[in-house]
Amino acid sequence: MLFRKILVGFDGSKGSWEALRRAIALAKQSSAEVWVLSVIEIPYWTAAVGEVDEQRALLEERYRQLHDEARQLAAQEGVALQTVVKVGHPAQTLVSSARAGQFDLLVIGHSGHSGVWGTFLGTTADKVVRHAPCTVMVVRW
Repeated sequence: MLFRKILVGFDGSKGSWEALRRAIALAKQSSAEVWVLSVIEIPYWTAAVGEVDEQRALLEERYRQLHDEARQLAAQEGVALQTVVKVGHPAQTLVSSARAGQFDLLVIGHSGHSGVWGTFLGTTADKVVRHAPCTVMVVRW
């Protein structure tokens, strides 16, 4: 199956880099459009507004740097890459973005930065697979 529009969930983890590499390879085969989406997670705990703003600014800058590296990787393979950063819950944001952008493939790493909590609560990948409006590729490494 050839894909025309691919969305990659990208948090800078090893799994998300592998997902990006796989998406780039698929895009080369089918001339697909590739988008990288990074999600700044809304904290579940109460924090001062200044702390939240500071953390958001730090993450936005980190994602800008990672997106620059991702665009360079894609360019080396002759693939144009669009990037976006959104604030929200990672699984919900990936699913809603896939739907709104009419993506036909969503590529994510098996596990990212969720750590031990993923074992107890279910990983972002688990949630995305259950709710995505399109084909989902979960990349293991």
